[in-house]
Amino acid sequence: MKTLLKLSAATAALSLLAACGSTMEQRAATGAVAGAVAGQAIGGDTGSTVAGAAIGAVAGAATRPDK
Repeated sequence: MKTLLKLSAATAALSLLAACGSTMEQRAATGAVAGAVAGQAIGGDTGSTVAGAAIGAVAGAATRPDK
């Protein structure tokens, strides 16, 4: 149950931060940072942190800014 709560909070934070920035590079960077934080909180090891950063970067780059 504790892991599920961490995952929910991390997912919410990642969703909010993944789209920050006005260029694709900025959104990828903020997504990577948010993903790294989420990966560390969920997995607690280097592999989880790196995987979270990679997933966050892709999610951030895939988002489009509101216009």
